[in-house]
Amino acid sequence: MKNFRKFWKLGKKEFNTQYYDANSKDELVIREGNYQYNVHDLTKKNKGALEIFMPFVLEQRLGSLLEVFAANIKKYGYKGKFTYHYPMKVNQNKECVLPLVAEGAHLEVGSANELWLVKKLWNEESVHHKFRVLCNGPKTERYIELVKELRDDGMTVIPIIEDVYELETLAGYKGELGLRVNLQSKVKSRWDKKVDRIGLTSQEIMELKPIKNLKVLHYHIGSQIEIADHILVALKEAFGVYVKLREKNPSLDTLNLGGGFAVFYDKKNKYTIETVVPRIIKTLKQLSEKAGIPAPNIIVEWGRYIVAPAQLTIYKIVAEKDIPKATASKWYIINGSFMNDLLDTWAIHQKWQVVPVNCMKAKKRHRVWLAGMSCDSDDRYTASDGYVLLPCLDELGPDEHLYVAFFDTGAYQDAFASHHCLLSSPAKVILQDGMVKVARQRETPEMVGKLFGW
Repeated sequence: MKNFRKFWKLGKKEFNTQYYDANSKDELVIREGNYQYNVHDLTKKNKGALEIFMPFVLEQRLGSLLEVFAANIKKYGYKGKFTYHYPMKVNQNKECVLPLVAEGAHLEVGSANELWLVKKLWNEESVHHKFRVLCNGPKTERYIELVKELRDDGMTVIPIIEDVYELETLAGYKGELGLRVNLQSKVKSRWDKKVDRIGLTSQEIMELKPIKNLKVLHYHIGSQIEIADHILVALKEAFGVYVKLREKNPSLDTLNLGGGFAVFYDKKNKYTIETVVPRIIKTLKQLSEKAGIPAPNIIVEWGRYIVAPAQLTIYKIVAEKDIPKATASKWYIINGSFMNDLLDTWAIHQKWQVVPVNCMKAKKRHRVWLAGMSCDSDDRYTASDGYVLLPCLDELGPDEHLYVAFFDTGAYQDAFASHHCLLSSPAKVILQDGMVKVARQRETPEMVGKLFGW
């Protein structure tokens, strides 16, 4: 097949595949500068499914984000500051969090357990003394105790008030505080709730008494926002609340746009940071000048955008089965489970970009459905077009197997992973600076059994 790199969308920034290429053997490779990793070789060394994590992708994406904001703040003479807070719920693994913190990210946590991990970083002196943490999520007693403990120890910890009762819980807190507004703006996104329990309405906020040390107004309008204009619609509504809230609370100086910046997975990017960030800066500058107030500091929590492309998940095709009268002609059975390893495939019908790891030039290809190894009929993947186009197995040699890669699996999948049918999680390796490090061995039956008390 000629132009097979184009066919599989390799080396394309608009598809987040600029790190991928193929070698002379028609095998998928990953490029890190002058380093090259052979995905086929890495996968064959493992008996089961494999996750490949790439910290250098995190570093490049975060670096680009910081540079784009800095350049536009300078270009438009914007007086506010920009800070990136990584939301730990997206991927709490150490190999993900530490590189981001090292490259200048601050953190956002959503539970006492996540804040406990931050405490470990702080106690080990792994973070700068100016490190900042935003605390979202329901404020349990243990959560509040940790917030106060870390604040007393010198860390800047900012609890975000999300319900009226939390005002009483945090009464007397001596550090900076934030407030979450539940906006009326509805956007086209993965998360489009008609009723949201989290946050206060603008009316409830206007009825509040002044809040000592209020610094941040926070909002979150959805995951996977599909249209760039919708980001600006929500920003304008939030700024209107910010202006009124600041009249009672002059200490307020920061607007947190939350998360939601999309990764388009199997589609071409509809918008980029290069197109959206200038619009955010220009809009906030114009609105601030019109309102006659200083431009607010800006926070974003774009976690999926940073993390998703830093991982791929690879499976071996272990069997095939004919499908009569369907959009696909074959079942390809993988040596893993979508319901366990890539839960969003089942939970929210996530579509991924899927490419063969080997045999990329194959002339004969089947329309296939992929099926996992659990005994559940929902453990399958059918793709946006109703099928995945993959090489025919008879294109392979007698001792060869076909391997397939799912791109952009770095966000949420590890945290959501399960053990349906007591299946083992994939092994995981980390690629960095030309080295391959094993982060997680494939689980044995004994290891999985212990999780369930055996």
